[in-house]
Amino acid sequence: MVDYYGRAKFFRTKKRLGQNFLINGEVIQDIIDYAKITKDDVVVEIGPGVGFVTEQLVKYAKKVIAIELDEEAIKELECNQEINKYGNLEIIHNDILKTDLSTLCDEQIKIVANIPYYITSPIIAHLLGEIDDLTNENRNKIIDIILMVQEEVAHRIVATEKSSGKQYGLLTILSQFWANCEIIRTVGRKSFYPAPKVNSALVSMKVRKEPKLKLTDYTHFRKTIKSAFSQRRKTLKNCLVSNGFSKENVEKALKELNLDENIRGEKLSIEQFGELSELLLKD
Repeated sequence: MVDYYGRAKFFRTKKRLGQNFLINGEVIQDIIDYAKITKDDVVVEIGPGVGFVTEQLVKYAKKVIAIELDEEAIKELECNQEINKYGNLEIIHNDILKTDLSTLCDEQIKIVANIPYYITSPIIAHLLGEIDDLTNENRNKIIDIILMVQEEVAHRIVATEKSSGKQYGLLTILSQFWANCEIIRTVGRKSFYPAPKVNSALVSMKVRKEPKLKLTDYTHFRKTIKSAFSQRRKTLKNCLVSNGFSKENVEKALKELNLDENIRGEKLSIEQFGELSELLLKD
């Protein structure tokens, strides 16, 4: 049994980088298992830290490309004999949000990431591209993503219009528009060092080759949903009107979709938002 906790204590974690190292060996193995990593796979690990997950990835993958911002963590990776004996790790010292994944290698890639919770949404947008970014080079490079996120965020990623209103929103639609998303398992806070204040969850995001909906104008759809969630306390109608949509056209579209004028945005499915966007585009 590897003493990840004992090893983690010797590293000075940096709160500003949101560093919480995964020290639960069972969860680390689950990441490997659910990612179905084989010797044909190139894996990009975002935020490897001191390399506890990396030590397992290099055993199974053809190549592991680790993207890490912290120079001290990189030094730990470079002198880790357990990793180095496989000779298949490439370390890139960079911010993931400034990294063009399409230039890293010729092959398709799998993503494994234990990311700082405060930049989860920007990282997902960077990996998948925005809703109207139909030819995003990062997304076109990725097969699937195994992501460790705050449990609350995991429920937002997999939410539906039937979920709690606070869960379903822009992150939900972005994630599901470009990937099939599911929660693999929850992960208790004591599985990390230092322990965060909240529990986490592993999320699987299998990237779609085509967007979830076929639409006439994807930029208009993005504007529609962004407007719909702009003010949570307002009705969908008022949100749309206050963001420049014609009141008459909004009322007409809602009536055609048989939706109550007082409905809120979080009660519409992604498909209904698509229909709404198409109707508003006609007027």
